[in-house]
Amino acid sequence: MLRPPASVRVFLCVAPTDMRRSFDGLCGMIAGIMKDDPLSGHLFVFRSRGGDRVKVLWWDQDGLVIFYKRLERGTFRFPDGAQAAVDGRLEVPMRDFAMILEGFDLKEVQRRRRY
Repeated sequence: MLRPPASVRVFLCVAPTDMRRSFDGLCGMIAGIMKDDPLSGHLFVFRSRGGDRVKVLWWDQDGLVIFYKRLERGTFRFPDGAQAAVDGRLEVPMRDFAMILEGFDLKEVQRRRRY
């Protein structure tokens, strides 16, 4: 399981991604489309056009790491926040990212007030 430090932020790329891209291609998308630094230590998440594949690029202090997940059935659901996306990216909390990887549709999840 992926366990980055608490200071790591998660950014979803709102544009569909060609899953043939590897380290250099994804770094180019981060710098060009998402307007961020791929070596910042944050998680950058890319989804395929069909939605059944996800790649995560992460700089872990001494090198880049790619995590790749392909579903046999179903799709990954990113939040409907394309209009709220800044510079082609949408920031989500780590718990929401974990739920996306587990197959939850975030618009069907209800959060209860905690105060």
